Amino acid sequence: MGSAQINPTGPGREPELHLLITDQQFEEPLYRSLFREIDEFFFPKKLPPLKLESKPEPVKDIWGFYGDYKKNGALGSTGVHVLIVAVIAVGTIIGKRVVTAAPMPKATVTLVDPGDLPALKPSKTQVGGGGGGGDRDVLQASKGKLPKFSMQQITPPVVVLRNEHPKLAVDPTIVIPPQVQLASNNMPNLGDPMAHAVLPSNGTGSGSGIGSGSGGGVGSGIGPGFGPGEGGGTGGGVFHVGGGVSPPRPIYRPDPEFSEEARKAKYQGVCTLGMIVGTDGRPTNIRVLGSLGMGLDEKAIEAVKNWKFEPAMKDGHPVRVEIAVEVDFHLY
Repeated sequence: MGSAQINPTGPGREPELHLLITDQQFEEPLYRSLFREIDEFFFPKKLPPLKLESKPEPVKDIWGFYGDYKKNGALGSTGVHVLIVAVIAVGTIIGKRVVTAAPMPKATVTLVDPGDLPALKPSKTQVGGGGGGGDRDVLQASKGKLPKFSMQQITPPVVVLRNEHPKLAVDPTIVIPPQVQLASNNMPNLGDPMAHAVLPSNGTGSGSGIGSGSGGGVGSGIGPGFGPGEGGGTGGGVFHVGGGVSPPRPIYRPDPEFSEEARKAKYQGVCTLGMIVGTDGRPTNIRVLGSLGMGLDEKAIEAVKNWKFEPAMKDGHPVRVEIAVEVDFHLY
């Protein structure tokens, strides 16, 4: 029988590995390491100066031409860039399509007396215009005769005198050309010849005068004249050119512009506008009498709104007048 070999390390123990270099050779007590680091920190050891053993050796100068190269290279680069820019500029000029701008289309304007506006009757009984007044009385204006006619009013007419002691007593008038002849009654008091009331009253209107209108005249109109209408005078509407009424003269007339639609289509023609020129020379109540279309009507109205006139004259006094203008759009 063979005999069992006993592990020299003893039963149940792992065999130990014996290294050639043990950890004890590298181990240092902690207090020694600490003392050594403190000593090196407070008392560092001075090392001898570093001695250089190598010496510089001369070599061949292979970069001596770099300065000339840099100068020549810069000149060459500049020349190349100038040449490229010149080529691009010449190409742009040659390749660019030259477009000749068409002249801006302009519009001419002519003052006309259109046939669709009521013509001034060749009569001394109607010149156009009207007026009215009142002082907000509860009673209708009373019947009476008209005051004197004049182209300049200082005192409006009244039936019931509210101010019995005026500072300056002036005969009342209404603005109607003196040569106009109207049928008059023989009533002793002033009033509205067209009224039927008998009790004295200036009427339900406003702004002084007599009637149901406003503006210092007599009647139901607006203004210092008589009867339906406005702006002075009588006969309805406003004054018209003729019969002693001079036409207004434009003194500031900016040209209207073409609409983009009409310019593209090369469309042209005449647009007729009706308007009332006030005593201040400003156009109002602008409307289209003869349409042209393609946006030109709107362009004409937009321009005419900014016009300025010398007002129409009647017996040396400015008056509101109804006129028409033709705006001729055409391409030069």
